[in-house]
Amino acid sequence: MTFLEMHRKGAPFVLANAWDVGSARMLAAMGAQAVATSSAGYAFTRGKADTEIGRAEAIAHGRELVEAVGVPVSADLEDGYGASPEDCAETVRQAAEAGLAGCCIEDVSAAREAYGFDLAVDRMRAAVEAAPAGFVFCARADGVMHGLYDLDEAIRRLQAFEAVGAHVLYCPVPGEPEALRRIVEAAAAPVNALCVGPLARLSLGEFGAIGVARVSLGSALARATQRLILEAGGAALAGDFTGLGGPGAEIDALVAKGAA
Repeated sequence: MTFLEMHRKGAPFVLANAWDVGSARMLAAMGAQAVATSSAGYAFTRGKADTEIGRAEAIAHGRELVEAVGVPVSADLEDGYGASPEDCAETVRQAAEAGLAGCCIEDVSAAREAYGFDLAVDRMRAAVEAAPAGFVFCARADGVMHGLYDLDEAIRRLQAFEAVGAHVLYCPVPGEPEALRRIVEAAAAPVNALCVGPLARLSLGEFGAIGVARVSLGSALARATQRLILEAGGAALAGDFTGLGGPGAEIDALVAKGAA
């Protein structure tokens, strides 16, 4: 089954966002059908903020995961690393050359400003046209998440992105499950959902009942590990070491099992 064929409305799979080779291999060994990068998760490993990673570094990170696991790898590639349609096209070309199975690009800049409607559509069109056969391009409408536009505008943009050929549509953090249902019903293309906020309460079956085709973890798993550092590490620095340690041999076995 190709990566695109995995996207079936009403029968979602979990796109497991990793942030390094170890996490990618663990997730693959535990049954992840596909892995994705997490821009925020990876940035943390470099001691940077989410928007401080450039195209070359993000693509190199994606290539590293492709070479590390035997499942399809998609990449979170921010806004395509530039405002112009050609910037988005070049990002997709480089992603495909790196062996990535797909990628997503946002309609909001690194400065957290929404690209105008016409420019946003042109950017997605250029990304689609640059994608080789079999490459799965996911168009993101991120304005609701950042409070830049409402759900109606997100749906208008997603419908336009679908019209120019986007394979998958994605509006992170749209609100309650009913908002997600509106998005799914407004589009023919497969829809990705992010399991955060109110949507984190849904089971995979409930996402399927809404009609979702893919559920991504985003930075949520990376944030969970960061929380452990904060809590157990903080306790250790205060002299309480009871929260430390883990199943080292089991983790080593999973990392080995998940290798390409």
